[in-house]
Amino acid sequence: MSDLNTHNLVLEIKDLIIEALGLEDISAQDIGDDQTLFGEGLGLDSVDALELGLAIQKKYGIKIDADAKDTRNHFSNVASLAAFVTAKQAA
Repeated sequence: MSDLNTHNLVLEIKDLIIEALGLEDISAQDIGDDQTLFGEGLGLDSVDALELGLAIQKKYGIKIDADAKDTRNHFSNVASLAAFVTAKQAA
């Protein structure tokens, strides 16, 4: 995948996070690619994780196994989420 496609996917995921979770007080530029999404970082919680997971499955047509031990790692930041979506779509 080209850098431009990756960059566009990262922006798309940031917009999806904002839209799906109703974070109207922040913009995509406010979310760092490597910023932790949960806890200390963006401050998302487990309910947000479910909402975000559903939004990603719906938007990208991929299946996310919530019980897989590496799923938490994929959701750690926007960059890892973009890599996960790319890998799932290629599979």
